[in-house]
Amino acid sequence: MDFKEWFYKVADLNLADFGRKELDTAEKEMPGLMALRKKYKGQNPLAWARITGSLHMTIQTAVLIETLVDLWASVRWASCNIFSTQDHAAAAIAKAWIPVFAWKGETLEEYWWCTLQALDFGNGMWPNLIVDDGWDATLFVHKWYEAENDSTVLDKTPDNAEEKIILDLLKKVLGETPNKWHTIMKDLKWISEETTTWVHRLYEMMKAGKLLVPAINVNDSVTKSKFDNLYGCRESLADWIKRATDVMIAWKVVVVCGYGDVGKWCAMSMRWYGARVIITEVDPICALQAAMEWYKVTTMEEALKEWNIYVTTTWNLDIITIEDMANMKDEAIVCNIWHFDNEIQVDKLNNFPGIKRINIKPQVDKYVFPDGHCIYLLAEWRLVNLGCATGHPSFVMSNSFTNQTLAQIDLWQKDYEVGVYRLPKYLDEEVARLHLEQIGVKLTKLTQKQADYLGISTDWPYKPEHYRY
Repeated sequence: MDFKEWFYKVADLNLADFGRKELDTAEKEMPGLMALRKKYKGQNPLAWARITGSLHMTIQTAVLIETLVDLWASVRWASCNIFSTQDHAAAAIAKAWIPVFAWKGETLEEYWWCTLQALDFGNGMWPNLIVDDGWDATLFVHKWYEAENDSTVLDKTPDNAEEKIILDLLKKVLGETPNKWHTIMKDLKWISEETTTWVHRLYEMMKAGKLLVPAINVNDSVTKSKFDNLYGCRESLADWIKRATDVMIAWKVVVVCGYGDVGKWCAMSMRWYGARVIITEVDPICALQAAMEWYKVTTMEEALKEWNIYVTTTWNLDIITIEDMANMKDEAIVCNIWHFDNEIQVDKLNNFPGIKRINIKPQVDKYVFPDGHCIYLLAEWRLVNLGCATGHPSFVMSNSFTNQTLAQIDLWQKDYEVGVYRLPKYLDEEVARLHLEQIGVKLTKLTQKQADYLGISTDWPYKPEHYRY
């Protein structure tokens, strides 16, 4: 591999100037990250940290990357989805001489190659910190470590095409560099995880004794989960569907599969646009909440031929089956807004006898069944927000990424036992505080009597020692 390919691989470096213009615009909508650059100027809180990013390579992510670099981290980056890269953002980062390996429309083989490149800092150096959104880099390093102990774990029969690619790549690098990861793991200090689905997996690994390094659950911080899952989805879902299909939402019947944090606000978004929204749920509490909001809650089978648009939000598998799609109303639209890629049985759809697949445009495919009815699948069942649009608004991601940056500083400067942790509450509040000036919010200051009554300081919530309970 030549130096250039070790340093970056993007679709078109000539898009860098376009990317830089959008970066400049996004910075104005990301006050939290800009405030951190100003606050820590000259302090270099991430000095000597090597950070691998496996997170959607968007304009907003580019602002995060340059913030980490501004705080003196060494950074290498790959996207966490084959369709989520914005090529002009990746080009801008590459032109700024920050290693990045990402382009929109990667094959699965290319995707996992990019992940490997983002982990390799050269000269025998590997990451101290991993910023993960979807567990891919975390999976890679843990599987690599396990295979060094027992290479037969790579001989399993893969469940799908992607797992085969991962196993084959690990076999290749294992043969080239035996026992490498046992040495490297000593330098890996922390992993942070952005998304709900894979936070659950971290807890499972911890309980099973398979988690090798401390991990931070960034997802469940209020300023990440509420802004990303609530305000982001509420504002953006219709945008993603419209960009892909140009359909009108009003009057249509939309099914939202799952009424968790993401499903709640997807349902609200669709109702605000004038759709009739139906919920499918397995959780009785979520189902009751949906009913309290005047949504019809029923099964997929009961009302299958009524619905026009289907959105999966569950992080489970086989939510929409091939039988469901074979019986959908003609011209139905199917998409997934969650970070799991197996909620929709796409492999079975592609192999359905007599099916005809017609690509309308990138990430929009029409499937015509033998009986003549068709459905439209968006983003090949992967994240529709980044496959068919540009993700959440910059201000939403400013909250999420300010949270992430404070987490990296905290992780780099402290030592913890192996386990899964949450961002301290005072840092979560600091994220919110850093955004208030931009939107014209003025906080009420506690009186001494009020502070004494609560057992905190009058300048709460800005110092960790104020949290006595």
